[in-house]
Amino acid sequence: MGALHTGHASLIRAAKSSCDQVVVSIFVNPTQFGPNEDYSRYPRTFDADCALAESAGATAIFAPSVEDLYPNGPDSTFVEVEGLSTRLDGASRPGHFRGVATVVSKLLIAAEPDRAFFGQKDAAQVAVLRRMTTDLLLPVEIVVCPIVRDPDGLALSSRNIYLSAAERSQALVLSRTVHQIESLAAQGERRATVLVEAANQLFAAVPEVRIDYIELVDWATLLPVEVAAPGTLFAVAAYVGKTRLIDNTILGSDAVLEHLRRVEENALEERDQEGYSLHPQTNEEARRCEKEASTALRRVPMNRF
Repeated sequence: MGALHTGHASLIRAAKSSCDQVVVSIFVNPTQFGPNEDYSRYPRTFDADCALAESAGATAIFAPSVEDLYPNGPDSTFVEVEGLSTRLDGASRPGHFRGVATVVSKLLIAAEPDRAFFGQKDAAQVAVLRRMTTDLLLPVEIVVCPIVRDPDGLALSSRNIYLSAAERSQALVLSRTVHQIESLAAQGERRATVLVEAANQLFAAVPEVRIDYIELVDWATLLPVEVAAPGTLFAVAAYVGKTRLIDNTILGSDAVLEHLRRVEENALEERDQEGYSLHPQTNEEARRCEKEASTALRRVPMNRF
């Protein structure tokens, strides 16, 4: 939707590495915003977006107007994926996924791409679009690229610009929670009740942040699961001040295991250099997280995926 950042650049580079031509769409889609959401103030940085897209390898920019994509008004024709559109973000943002499915279907029809690249941060959106393209027989491959994070762990988002310095610090509870659940799952914990409770405990330590949802779901259906399996989606959404942020992880994936390996290596290096530190947390936060993790782990069997 514009306000492009390094995460978007990673999608463009991924597309460039496997495709001859890369078209980047820039369109702030009104139909995926609710009546009290941030459509009017959503950041619009077209010139900077074009520069970033070009530097990352884009061949062309597709920047239609609202009239181009909705010639008879935004409510005249729409695409809605039944079931999935009311789960996770769809439950708290009614109509959001209908707007997403409608505009993406229009963009895919207009561009006729072989592949379409999306970020894992919008994992629920990916599930909706996978189902839509399958059901509508659209000849496009949906490619999902890893979440890109700032050095402190916060998942990149165009809405991060809304955060004050204090809110940005508070927002790190999302990534801490995701990393904690990855660690618990890698050590053998599979029960949704235990994983969700561990996540709730981390959020309880940051009362300024209001939870929207914390869910362990089947990534294809977005339905809750009782026991995690490789490929299960752990997803969280929360309000930091007035800003709604999301984060997630795919449990048991090679990317997660590689991330945990790097975290462990970084932790060992930083402990050697500074005495005690766990990236990206402060010493006090690290001790608290380790205590909570060890408490949770004492209650569970150590069976790996």
